Amino acid sequence: MLTRKQHELLMFIHERIKEQGVSPSFDEMKEALDLASKSGIHRLITALEERGFLRRLPHRARALEVLKLPDQATAGAPRGLSGFKPQVIEGARPVAAPSGAANDARELPILGKIAAGVPIDAIQHERDRIAVPEAMLGSGEHFVLEVQGDSMINAGILDGDHVVIRRSDSANSGEIVVALIEGEEATLKRLRKKGASIALEAANPAYETRIYGPDQVEVQGKLVGLIRKYH
Repeated sequence: MLTRKQHELLMFIHERIKEQGVSPSFDEMKEALDLASKSGIHRLITALEERGFLRRLPHRARALEVLKLPDQATAGAPRGLSGFKPQVIEGARPVAAPSGAANDARELPILGKIAAGVPIDAIQHERDRIAVPEAMLGSGEHFVLEVQGDSMINAGILDGDHVVIRRSDSANSGEIVVALIEGEEATLKRLRKKGASIALEAANPAYETRIYGPDQVEVQGKLVGLIRKYH
């Protein structure tokens, strides 16, 4: 979910590139959004980059590329396809839910850290609990993991985020899953089925896609939401 200013800037950049073939200058963006300084534009662009909506092209002036638009990320996007984005709660500080938490929230266990990078040790035992809105969850059993690493940044999943996982032992090709590799290491990746093989695909070009046999990967759950805490 984008803030109003983030959405306005993204659409302004998109329309300018579509009309003129080049992104607007920082002064033009500042004027269009009625901001007092260009530092506000820098912050908005950084936030859009982190969420996977924009990319700065190196070694080129005024070089911004729109990777996707908000409606492409959310409206009608079917689960299991590359356009699917989990619901995000931003600015929330994950803490244990107080006694008597509201009925529209469910207390979920935080089971430890999950690698968005090189796989780390398998999921740990419960170490805390957190209140998550029921609207994010739906049916089924859920748990929460803290993300460690940057291999899923182009899917809008950052180091330190908390991901909400629906427990499942199967997934469709294209879904982001918690995968247990050879019963020892857990990682958060996009699953691709390639014939009899399973590919675990990062959302960061710095990481290579890893291919496994079907008996080497066990799906532990599927990503349904994300909580971004204060840093």
